[in-house]
Formats: sequence, C-alpha cells, structure tokens
Amino acid sequence: MEDSSERKMVVVSAMAKVTNMMYDLIDRAQSRDDSYELALDAVFEKHKLTAIDLLDGDELASFLSTLSLDINNLKAMLRAIYIAGHATESFSDFVVGYGELWSAQILSSVLRKGGIDCNWMDTRDVLIVTPAGSNQVDPNYAESEKRLKNWLLQNPSQAIVATGFIASTPQNIPTTLKRDGSDFSAAIMGALFRAQQVTIWTDVDGVYSADPRKVSEAVILNTLSYQEAWEMSYFGANVLHPRTIIPVMRYDIPIVIRNVFNLFAPGTKICRLPVSEKEEKQKLETYVKGFATIDNVALVNVEGTGMAGVPGTASAIFGVVKDVGANVIMISQASSEHSVCFAVPDKEVKAVAKALETRFCQALGAGRLSQVAVIPNCSILAAVGQKMASTPGVSATLFNALATANINVRAIAQGCSEYNITVVVKREDCIRALRAVHSRFYLSKTSIAVGIIGPGLIGATLLNQLRDQAAVLKEKSKTDLRVMGILGSRKMLLSDMGIDLSKWKELQKEKGEKADLEKFVQHVHGNHFIPNTVLVDCTASTDVAEHYHDWLRAGIHVITPNKKANSGPLDKYLKLRTLQRQSFTHYFYEATVGAGLPIMHTLRDLLQTGDKIIRIEGIFSGTLSYIFNNFVDTRAFSEVVKEARAAGYTEPDPRDDLAGTDVARKVIILARECGLELELSDIPVQSLVPDPLKATASVDDFLQQLPSFDADIANKRQAAEDAGEVLRYVGVVDVTNQKGLVELQRYNKTHPFAQLSGSDNIIAFTTERYNKQPLIVRGPGAGAEVTAGGVFSDLLRLASNLGAPSF
Repeated sequence: MEDSSERKMVVVSAMAKVTNMMYDLIDRAQSRDDSYELALDAVFEKHKLTAIDLLDGDELASFLSTLSLDINNLKAMLRAIYIAGHATESFSDFVVGYGELWSAQILSSVLRKGGIDCNWMDTRDVLIVTPAGSNQVDPNYAESEKRLKNWLLQNPSQAIVATGFIASTPQNIPTTLKRDGSDFSAAIMGALFRAQQVTIWTDVDGVYSADPRKVSEAVILNTLSYQEAWEMSYFGANVLHPRTIIPVMRYDIPIVIRNVFNLFAPGTKICRLPVSEKEEKQKLETYVKGFATIDNVALVNVEGTGMAGVPGTASAIFGVVKDVGANVIMISQASSEHSVCFAVPDKEVKAVAKALETRFCQALGAGRLSQVAVIPNCSILAAVGQKMASTPGVSATLFNALATANINVRAIAQGCSEYNITVVVKREDCIRALRAVHSRFYLSKTSIAVGIIGPGLIGATLLNQLRDQAAVLKEKSKTDLRVMGILGSRKMLLSDMGIDLSKWKELQKEKGEKADLEKFVQHVHGNHFIPNTVLVDCTASTDVAEHYHDWLRAGIHVITPNKKANSGPLDKYLKLRTLQRQSFTHYFYEATVGAGLPIMHTLRDLLQTGDKIIRIEGIFSGTLSYIFNNFVDTRAFSEVVKEARAAGYTEPDPRDDLAGTDVARKVIILARECGLELELSDIPVQSLVPDPLKATASVDDFLQQLPSFDADIANKRQAAEDAGEVLRYVGVVDVTNQKGLVELQRYNKTHPFAQLSGSDNIIAFTTERYNKQPLIVRGPGAGAEVTAGGVFSDLLRLASNLGAPSF
C-alpha cells in the first residue's frame, strides 16, 4: 500500500505450512488414512480464521463462499485418491496449488479494502511451462506472453496479486514449479512484464557473505552479480533457487532481497554489474563475495593407469552415475588422466560405488583400473566471486587460510568461468574452514588476536584503554585488536570470538578457569580465524619472559613492558634478538624504558637512519625523579620518600626504587640496543639505601630508621646548592667507552635535567647529528596510564608493521 510504483504485481506463496499440509492430505488419502478429513478441516479453519481477522462485509462473504466450495471439491478429490490408493502427479499438483489460490484472494481483498485498484490472478491461466525432467520445468515465454496480454485486457487494474508456485502445461493441465517455486514465478512474471525490478520479500536482511549461523561475523552483501548469486545458491547459500535468476537475466532486471520484518534494511541487489566493484577496486573482497558450503557429501575416486589416454572413460563413469540417478556436485580430474574424482551426496554414494564396480569389473580385475575408492563424511566449501580466479592472490590467500587453520584439502575444482573455487574438506573441519577463509577475506588485514598476560595495574589499564578505543580503531583504521584471552596468576579467561572488555572482570570471576600458560598460548594462537597473534606480557616475571623465544619462533608477536628478557643474561638476549631479526615476527618493548615516552622508538630511528650514538643520559625513574624534584630547601630525604610512597609513586618497598636496580635494567636495555654486549653485573650502581638498612626485614622498620641517615644526603644537597647545582639520580650509557653506570650526579640549575617537575623522566641523546645540542625526550615516565599507553602504541606499531621484516 505504501509502495509508490505506478503499476505493480505481488506474487504470493501459500500461508505458512499450508503447502506441507496439502501434501500431507494427499499422503493420508492415498495411504487410506481416514484422518485426511480432519486434516482438511484444519486447513479450512486456518484460512477461515485468517479471513475473518482481515476482511469484512461482502469481501469476507465472497471469500468464505469460495473457500467452502473449494473445500467441498477437495473432499471429493481426496475421496477419489482414498479409493484408488494412488494420486497422479497432476492430481497432486492440483490439490497443493489451492494454498496459493486462497492466499492471493485474501491479499487482493485486503488491498481493495485499503482503496487499491487490485485484481487477483490465477497464474494457471497465464503461465505455461513444459516438464524438463529431474523435477524441473521450463517456461514457455511466447505462449505465456500471449496469455498474459489477453488476461490484462480482461482484467485491467493498477495492482495484481498473482499466485506463485502454480502454472499449467501446454495441454492446460495444472502443474507446479516445484519447491521454491514462488520466487521462480516472480522472476518469470518480472520477465514477462519487463519489470524495472523484482523484490523478493523474505525473513533475512539480504544475502550474507556466509551462513550467519556458522559464521557470526558474516556481513550483508550490498550487491551481487547474477553469476555470483547463481553460484552461491547452487552451493547451498540460502539466497534464491538458481533457476530464479535465469528469467530476469535475459532482460537485465535487478532482483532485490529484502526483509519484510526489517524495512530499514536496504537488502541485497542482484544485477549484471555490482556497483561495489567500481567503489572497491584492488580489494580482494571485490573478487570474493561470499562462501557457501554443502554438507553430507562423499568423494568417489576412480583411478588406474589404464584410464590415461583412453577415450570415453569419463563418459562411461558418468553414464553409470546418471543411470543410478545420483547428482554429481563437483568433478576434479588430474591432467594425467590417471584419476577422476567427483562428489555425490552421502546417501547416494553406496549405489554409485556398487554400480561403478559392476560396470568396470573387468577393468578392475585386469588391473587397468586400480580402485573405485569412496571417501565419506566430506563437505564442500565454495568461494564465490566475479573474476576472482583470474585475480592474482585470491587462490593463495584462500589456501593459506586453510593451511593456517590446519585443514587438509581432499580435492579442488576451479572452473574457467572464474566464478568459484571449490574445495572438499572433512565434514568435521567444514565450519572451521568456513570461518578461517571468511575471516581472512572479510576481517581487516590488520586483525590481531591479542592475549593479555598479567591483568594487574598495567594490564587492567591497557584492557580499559582497548575497550575505549577498539571500535574507533576498527572503524577508522581498519585495525581489529581482539582480546582472545586474559591470563592472571590464578585464573584465565578465554574466548573464541573476543572478550567483551566492558565486563572482563565479571566474566573472569564467572567463567574463568585455572591458569595454564601453555593452554592459554595455544588458545590465543590456535583460533585459526584471525591471521595474526600477539601476546602482551604485562608482568614483571622472569618465568614468562623465558617463553619469548619459543613464541617468536612459533610466529607469535610479543609486546611487553617487562624488562627481564632484555636485561637478563646476555646470551639469551642475543639469541632472542637474532631470532627476531631473522623473521617477520615482531618484538616491541617501548614501555620497558620510558613507559609511554618514545625512547626506544627514537633510539631505533636514529640507529636505522645511520646516526651514531655517542652517549645516552637520563633520569629514568619516575619515583626518583619525584623524590629529587621535591628534595629541596630544608626537607628531609626520609620525609620525601614517605610522601612518594603515600602518593603511590614507589614500589610497596621503597628500597626497590632506591637501590637503583630498575634504572640499571633500563641502562642495560639501551646499551644493548646500541650494540654494547654488557651484562647487568657490568653496570656500577650507586644505591641510595644505606648499607645498614639493606638487610632490615620489614618496610616499616626501614622507614622508621631511614631518618637517622638523612644527614649524609642532606650534606650532598647543600654542597650542590652552594655550587648552584641540583642532585639528580641518572643512568648513563657511554657508547664511546662501551660502559654504563647508575649514580647520583650534580647538574647546573640551567641544565634541562634540573628543570623537571613531578615524576617526569628526561633522556638526552648525544649523537654525531645531535652533538652540540642533545636530542631531548621528556615527559611522564611512570604510572599505569602512561605505561599502558606505551604498550598500546606498540600494538598499533605492530598493526602497521605486519608483514614487514622485524628489526
């Protein structure tokens, strides 16, 4: 009623379940089951109640009169079938067609009631078809056009409601277009009218790139070519019956698949040239539109040396299959002609194999044929797309996705029509194969499966940052960072499709399982649907760092703020970096030195562009930066330490910061990055923990006794003050002399190191290019937000470097 088209035709099916009810009536009657009468009453009541709901007045009375007459006729016909114990095909077609007749009459009455000039058409008066075998019919367009012209002269109206599914033979005997016939009827009528468009109203938003019940990330396709839709429907996609497309192709009439329950969805347009090809040139998605599967098939392989070069062998094989009445879904033949392999439905394979063994009994006995082998329990997976077979990279991407998912391909077929590549896989691998290839083509090329190890302060902050930013990254930069697992010290949370980061803590409590690092890594890396994997180690654990080498070797990228691997034993470090540089697997550790500051990135850029590092000097500890920035005037050192601890700047035991070991680890990381082969023990460290307090058992005892040692460091502050200088705790990498050190130094109050505030870090790079004036990097160097931000930036760096050599 709301459609603005000037003239329109509506083709209707029977009401829900009515066609099955009509077939059931015939089955009961020819089985001489008296209950067919009760079943017919149920059909009558269903249509009567519907009419009462929708119609009134003369329209209702007229329809109920027609319905009663039809039901009485049906009773007589079913009685005849009951007596004969058999129903001919034409008799059955006549009976089941009533559902469409009633549906069309009710809808046309509803439209007239709404003020629309409307007639209903019994398409048996217009549509003429010829049986074509194999449960199919061919439309007779010339005769149908002639009858349509006559019908329109006798029934002029702005709208027509026509029956789908039913038609007549050239002898005017009622018949049907078989199952899914209403769509076929609509396409034929569209062709007869030379319509501008045929819209198929269904219960889905359009044609999906894959079955959404099997692939949750399947997307609605905006456009498909006729051939693409044809291929997808042949291979089991719930789109259209392949023959529905034939009539409209003749006149380039587009078909649109729409959802009657979601009028806001634009649907999928099937036409000669998909618009998206013009919009999305160069993308693989342009060429691979969708994936479809056929389950429950078996492979039959006929092989033998006697087949090579012998004319008629293939003809004999498929002649046997035809005689059995089996449907060959796919054929694959080796160019050597040594074997012919084809797929048939599982339920038909035994008969096919037996018939082949009988037909080729002599050849098998003589050894010209070695075997007729059956491989049961298979599925067919088809990738469909226009011109994809002639596009470089499509086949490689498809088979690489299957190989990555550890799926074995049993047979391959690729027609020169360039519209599909078909593979046969084990039935149990089918859904996994479908998801693997779909994700490879439809997920962003920078889709990364992320595993977070250590959801403590930094890890939890990173998860929150990912939660807030993931959707933006996916939309704007096509970067899909999907957290597939979170591993804590006691529990881990795993997901097959990605964890909902808005409630990961609750999910970990509810669904978390016992922590198992090996199982965790296997899960995150073994998902097969996302081509790239990264493990983010947010712990300070040496044990976790020990696994980096194995992970990199397995093709897993590693990102970490954990300093243990890069500052640990030199031989392990060198082995790790050598492996990394030989591969395309990346290892990023920006946050190991300056939290979110771009220190490692800056150093790497200087080195890779050929600059020579002379000296790196910096305040690397946010804790010690805060302490010495506030250790001024007459304030006691112990007082400032307690203040820093209360503000959360120090470790629970401040001695961990004051000992300088953390700064030494950062120095050794920078030194090794510059090519110095130093051990942590090679770095002299000036500890700020008084010797007598190093062995003190508790933190409280340490803080209680620390004031008694304030005088020594106060004297150093005073001496510096008298000289116009300040105290700063620094780490130094002296590349020229190949050494490093960590100590308390004095700097002039005009020096950049003296200008710091709060817990800021500052690093000065003196190089051949930056010799007179060092390159300075300054900013917050401590805190969960900036450290997590540094890790996040490494994740984005990884996304932009995927597929590139690792440095």
